[in-house]
Amino acid sequence: MKLHWLELRIPPVGVLLMAGTGIAALSEWGLRVATVGSLRWVFATAWVVAAAAVGLTAVATFRRARTTVNPMDPSAARTVVRDGIYGVTRNPMYVALLLVLVGWAVYLGATWGWAVLPVFVGYLTRFQIIPEERALSSSFGPAYAEYLGTVRRWI
Repeated sequence: MKLHWLELRIPPVGVLLMAGTGIAALSEWGLRVATVGSLRWVFATAWVVAAAAVGLTAVATFRRARTTVNPMDPSAARTVVRDGIYGVTRNPMYVALLLVLVGWAVYLGATWGWAVLPVFVGYLTRFQIIPEERALSSSFGPAYAEYLGTVRRWI
């Protein structure tokens, strides 16, 4: 089955919202982790704060490099950003979204909700990241190929 029509169609924040809704729905059906509500809130907040730090750092790095942060048009990128957090992961903005979902799952105490996380990663990898990598490889050639070989896609 060809699913190329899904590539670069749903903004990553939309995928985040759908995944978050899935976690919430599954948390209603599954077992919940038995923790004190306030303790769960503290751990969830820590994940979301980490997400904000990663995401804001990534966006600021792109802004300094004067390149686009629009994930729907990777051909508009002006440069290959390799410094800072982009030396650790090629997709820190998507890592930040994943961390938000982890925080949400922790907050809900959702045991079944954790099943959504690999689906989120798989969807973003197949329909967002791989098409981005194709576009960036076309735009930047060997410079981007070297980057692909030295920095991991997620972490």
